[in-house]
Amino acid sequence: MGLISEVLLLPFAPVRGSAWAIRQVVQEAERIYYDPATIRAELGRLEEQLEAGEVTEEEFDRLEDDLLDRLEIASRRSAGTGNGTTP
Repeated sequence: MGLISEVLLLPFAPVRGSAWAIRQVVQEAERIYYDPATIRAELGRLEEQLEAGEVTEEEFDRLEDDLLDRLEIASRRSAGTGNGTTP
């Protein structure tokens, strides 16, 4: 039965391969997005933008909150508690 099902499902092999590739890309994007070093660098750039007058206080506060939320999620992910976004 295994050989027959493999032969019948052979036309779907490209779809299975594409799904695997997409999962790999998403996992790598999430790893980079939640990387604490990346988030800290973005916080530094944001502070520089505030000092240079490129962003307002309100924009700074909103963006800083978003980055700090990402940093909190990143620390939970590294601690193994997760937030339900990845298995």
